[in-house]
Amino acid sequence: MKLDDSVFKRREFLNWLTGGWLAALFGSLVSPIVRFVLPPYQEPDKVTLPIKDYEDMAPGAITPFAWGAKPGFIKKEGGGFVAIVGVCTHLDCNVAWQPKERKFFCACHSGWYDAEGKNIAGPPPHPLRRLRAEVEGETLVVKKEGVA
Repeated sequence: MKLDDSVFKRREFLNWLTGGWLAALFGSLVSPIVRFVLPPYQEPDKVTLPIKDYEDMAPGAITPFAWGAKPGFIKKEGGGFVAIVGVCTHLDCNVAWQPKERKFFCACHSGWYDAEGKNIAGPPPHPLRRLRAEVEGETLVVKKEGVA
C-alpha cells in the first residue's frame, strides 16, 4: 500500500539521515581541533572583594564568592579569613556548602568535605585547595599560594 500524503518521501528521509550522519562526523572531527586552538580556562591569581561584605561574619561562618568562573568560599577563622576553592579534587565538579551539616558536598559522586575542606567521605582523593586571604585597607584580597 502506497501513502500519497506522507510527511516525508523515502528519498527525503534518506537525505536527512545521511546529512545528519555527515554533520555528526564533521562535528566529531572538528571538536578536538577547536579545543586545541581555544585557550583553556585559567583561574585568576588574585581576587579583590570589599571587606564590608565580610566584616560582620560570625567566627566559623562560611560565605561563597566568585573565584574567576569557579566557586570559592570565605571562612572567618580567629581574627582573619581563610579562602577555599569550591572545586572537588576528584573530577573538578563544583562543591556546595551545606550549612545544616556544616560540610561541603560534591553531587557528582557523593563526595564530602568537612568545614576545613578535608575530604571525609566519597571518592575525593585530596582536601579542597586553600587560598590566602588578607585584609588590605578596605579590601579582602584572595590570592593563590606564592603570589605576591
